[in-house]
Amino acid sequence: MNSQPFTAAELEALLDESLDRASAPLVGGLLPFARAQQEFALRWVESISKTNAEMAYRFAARAPEAFGLMSQEAIERWIIQAIDVYDREGLFPGCAALNNVAAFAAEARAAAHGVGFAEVSHVLELFVQGLSGRKLKLEAADQAFTDTATLFLPPRLSLFAERHDNFRLYKAMATYLWAQVWFGSFRAPAGSPEGLTAFLARFENPGRAGRLFHALETVRLEARLAAELPGLHRDLCELDALAGGAPYPPHWQAALAGLQQPQATAQDSCALLAAFYPIEPPAARCYAGIFLPERAEQALRERLAREKDQFRSALARLAEDRPPAAPAAGEETTQFQSRQTPDADRPGRFNFELLLNGQPVTPSADVQALMDSIIQDLGAIPEEYLVAAGDGGYRRENTEKRPEDVWKGTYHEEGAFLYNEWDYTRAHYRKDWCVLRELDVHPQHEPFVARTLNKYAGVLAGLRKTFEALRGEDRLLKKQTSGGDIDFDALVEARADMLQGIELSERLFIKRHKLERNIAVMFMVDMSGSTKGWINDAEREALVLLCEALEILGDRYAIYGFSGMTRKRCELYRVKRFDEPYSGEVRARIAGILPKDYTRMGVTIRHLTRLLHEVEARTKLLITLSDGKPDDYDGYRGDYGIEDTRQALIEAKRAGIHPFCITIDSEARDYLPHMYGAVNWALVDDVRKLPTRVSDIYRRLTL
Repeated sequence: MNSQPFTAAELEALLDESLDRASAPLVGGLLPFARAQQEFALRWVESISKTNAEMAYRFAARAPEAFGLMSQEAIERWIIQAIDVYDREGLFPGCAALNNVAAFAAEARAAAHGVGFAEVSHVLELFVQGLSGRKLKLEAADQAFTDTATLFLPPRLSLFAERHDNFRLYKAMATYLWAQVWFGSFRAPAGSPEGLTAFLARFENPGRAGRLFHALETVRLEARLAAELPGLHRDLCELDALAGGAPYPPHWQAALAGLQQPQATAQDSCALLAAFYPIEPPAARCYAGIFLPERAEQALRERLAREKDQFRSALARLAEDRPPAAPAAGEETTQFQSRQTPDADRPGRFNFELLLNGQPVTPSADVQALMDSIIQDLGAIPEEYLVAAGDGGYRRENTEKRPEDVWKGTYHEEGAFLYNEWDYTRAHYRKDWCVLRELDVHPQHEPFVARTLNKYAGVLAGLRKTFEALRGEDRLLKKQTSGGDIDFDALVEARADMLQGIELSERLFIKRHKLERNIAVMFMVDMSGSTKGWINDAEREALVLLCEALEILGDRYAIYGFSGMTRKRCELYRVKRFDEPYSGEVRARIAGILPKDYTRMGVTIRHLTRLLHEVEARTKLLITLSDGKPDDYDGYRGDYGIEDTRQALIEAKRAGIHPFCITIDSEARDYLPHMYGAVNWALVDDVRKLPTRVSDIYRRLTL
């Protein structure tokens, strides 16, 4: 093997094979390096060029600098991060990520002791759930802040030399942001009902005023945490000292005295703002993040409008469920009130009680949570909230979802899931690349199922008999100490042993052991446009016969169809869930399975693997009914689609799921063995045989 470095001419020729412009300017940078490093760079230039030639050129230009700053493993992470940026944001941000090699190298060195948000997000979610108040979401962002609905935390923390301290810093940030929400930092100041942002805008420099208000609120919130959560407050103090935080300057002592009182509120911070405005605010605590009142007020407005309607509707239901006592003369028929009483255990805090015509009402847990959320935002329940909604009092929200909305921070609430996709050209996943939504098949109440049962009456009778036998099939256990039959093979062996002077065995019987089936099977049905006509009819007929047979067998099963168009609109259609009986509604959904768009299989397999993982069963099957290879409008075809599907199937196997494919594609031999394995697929060469073959294949798979 040649270990000599490439010459300038060789490097230029090899670079020219992958790049679409002159590579001569790049040669000088790579020439001094060893052959192994040159080959590493050339291999990545070739790989990146399959995504974008300009990105490949930028990498080649920056590779010499990268070799001087990082190991090859770290360089690969730098490349992958840049390509992920390119995927999400486009060429210019992707090139900028490659140009920023020095910053990435510094982050890579810090990463050795840093902690990533993805590593600890689940623990942090549980931690925040243990605190008081409404449920808050957690998401990663460039800096720590909250909009009162979500706690945004940095994607990685490496401020301290110890991983443990960086994890503590995540907890401290989450605690501080929670305190902003719980203790009312974003409530509208007195005299400024339009909100905190408008109040800060009165100052000559609103940004400076905002930083000062943030600092004053930090004083107040630290005091509240010290009183109510002293253990967490100690952590905050220790981390601030570890980060080199300085004590508050002497001229802040007057402010500290007032803001540290239990009854202090954000109004007190606002009141001090004018007096402290000329003074430069102290440096923010390491856990305090940034203060974005405009983001909080937007979320607050949306939540208040939504919760007002929900609360008034809940009051209407309460009034219906609980006939009120006769009202006094002159009073309305139904009158709700809110009564607050001081909380003896928490000075400065109140307990709230709901009254209906003067009588206490015990709200349900959901209504109580709604009350708590309103009180958390407003400090009390306003009178206009205490009017039960009448007819038409519900606010109808626009529920139409657009695929591009999933990147706006609320995709989980909107019913979408993000999944990675395998790019074999990079040997790496495209992160959160595909957007999948579960939808319901529109049921068709037509006699399709009845026609199918009539059409295949003879076949169905045979299937039922076969599956009944399969259900009642016993396993014969030989050489048992007791049983209903004699094991003649064991008896012959025992006789031979006895003639040789060996003690006669007692294991001379056969016992019948009833097999207990513990199977969960997921059927993944191709609903692409290519199934139009005979294929779609055959798929639906096959599902009808299969359901009839499985009802006899008692196996748990679910049916989902899949289609979509591009990575932003991957659609999974619910036909039957595992916990759903085979009802008339399910039959109508089977009849409603219609051809739609394209066949992006990888994301569907990943989602169905997730659903199967939630089911307890000894054997889990994922059976695909399809008429062709993976294909989508945005280039998801050929080797790319096949390799992503294969990778998704490998992931399913690692999760303990057995995939199998039933296809009618005459070219399946060219790609299915590579995707599913040599024996995990079956070709039905005549689409008219599909309904009968599917049940037969299932029987053989589950024997």
